[in-house]
Amino acid sequence: MKRRNLLLSFIAAAAITVGTAIPASAADLIIFAAASMKGSLDKVAAAFEAGGGSKVAISYASSSQLAKQIEAAAPADVFISADTKWMDYLVEKGAVKKEAAFNLLGNRLVLVAAKDSTVSLKIEKDFALAATLGENRIAMGDPKSVPAGKYGQESLKFYGVWKDVEPKVAGADNVRAALKLVSTGEAPLGIVYETDAKADKEVKVVDVFGEDSHSPIVYPVAPVDASKNADKDAFVKFLGGAEATKIFKDAGFTTLAGS
Repeated sequence: MKRRNLLLSFIAAAAITVGTAIPASAADLIIFAAASMKGSLDKVAAAFEAGGGSKVAISYASSSQLAKQIEAAAPADVFISADTKWMDYLVEKGAVKKEAAFNLLGNRLVLVAAKDSTVSLKIEKDFALAATLGENRIAMGDPKSVPAGKYGQESLKFYGVWKDVEPKVAGADNVRAALKLVSTGEAPLGIVYETDAKADKEVKVVDVFGEDSHSPIVYPVAPVDASKNADKDAFVKFLGGAEATKIFKDAGFTTLAGS
């Protein structure tokens, strides 16, 4: 019970806006996962439970928030990051064994607008992003801490437009928060993952950022070393299996398990 109460306090402190799959107090297995996995990972967890696995609670936030919480002894059993940096961080801190981590998924970075927007932009060298924004802001994850924001900053620098766009950035705590700013009309444009855009019917993809414009978008997964939950390895194995792979592919992810 102490473990569940501790989890609830960590979730509240993070002010996670995308929610958890089920109440943590009812769960046997606790997963900390990047916000961009919301939806697809919920389905994977449900399939795991339906197959006889433990009940699962999922805490979604930016990878940086989750990694720091795990470092601070949050009672997570499995961690899925949206980049290798924060998994490596936990390896360095001794919270995750390097040999237990593997690359699970890949993704693409896209520029999105509201579904009824008339904005038309082609992402290329010196493209007119700042001029198109005018006095408005572009929604994206905070480049200092959110993987999607880091990838977005890398891309905008690659195309030579970061200097003009930087003052117009509305940095969000996670990529789903950035997506919501666009889908609700708070920002005319946003930079999110392709899977996020696919999951929200209120936005459309304006264009896709070239894969050579940013670091590879990779989602590593690993069991948390401090966890004593015997089912954590079974869940990690399930993530790379055929049923989960189909769910992730349907959501738009590239599957990397076994590569």
